[in-house]
Amino acid sequence: MKRLRTGRRRRETFRVLCVGALCLVLAGCAVFGRDKNFHPYDPAALTQIVPGKSTAEDVTRLFGPPTQVVKLTGGNAYVYSRSLSKGTGLWLVFVTLVNYDTQYDQVVFFLNPQNIVTHCGSALRSGDAAYGLPF
Repeated sequence: MKRLRTGRRRRETFRVLCVGALCLVLAGCAVFGRDKNFHPYDPAALTQIVPGKSTAEDVTRLFGPPTQVVKLTGGNAYVYSRSLSKGTGLWLVFVTLVNYDTQYDQVVFFLNPQNIVTHCGSALRSGDAAYGLPF
């Protein structure tokens, strides 16, 4: 009889320890986040810039100050860059799982020495930023 009680007690203790460990491991939180400073470029503003006709003043009026000005041999390049970041995370007691996706919108205007736009290019990829599973 005594041996039977000791076996039951061990199993019950083992079960309680397993449930306690499971509760500890599963205690945590999940997080979804997004960069709040993102403002997309206006597609209508891009169509208003006409190479050979628009000036640097037109570009800065429509897009604001450039992120970067690159000095070139035959003029300048105004670079506009913005990013959108989305992240998901799962924090458990002993394990952290995170997925972070950043995509960029970039617009570049090339200007001749007279500050006339000679050509421009854009890559608008911020819409591709996505939340994903953190594992």
